[in-house]
Amino acid sequence: MVKALSLDLRVRVLAAVAGGMSHRAAAEAFAVSPASVSRWRQLSRETGEPRAKDAGGDNRSHHVEAHKDLILSLLEKTPDLTIEELRHLLAERGIGVGYGTVRRFFARHAITRKKRPPTPPSRTGRTS
Repeated sequence: MVKALSLDLRVRVLAAVAGGMSHRAAAEAFAVSPASVSRWRQLSRETGEPRAKDAGGDNRSHHVEAHKDLILSLLEKTPDLTIEELRHLLAERGIGVGYGTVRRFFARHAITRKKRPPTPPSRTGRTS
C-alpha cells in the first residue's frame, strides 16, 4: 500500500517554491515528482496546509446502501433467499451488485444466512 509523504517534506518543498525555486527544480532537489509539488501547492492554497488526506476506507458501499429498504423487504418476503437469488432479483430491477457486495452488506447489518443455531461447545475438558 502506498504511504503519503511526510508533512515535513511537503512543507520544506513548498518553502523552497515560495523562496523562488521552480516546481521542477524543487521536485528534483527533494526527489519528488513535479506533479506532487503542484498538487501540494494547490492543497496548501485551498486548505491552508499541505497535509495528506486520509487514505483507504469505503468508497462504494453507498451504491448498495441506497437500496437498503428494497433488499430488506425482499428478505422479509422470502427469508431463505440465497445471495445469488437476491442478486438476480436486484438485477431484474436494474441494480447490479456483486456477491461480495451483498456479503459485506449483510455483515454491516448483522444479517446471517444460517438456518440453525451454531453447535454448542463441548462440555468435556482436555484429557492428559
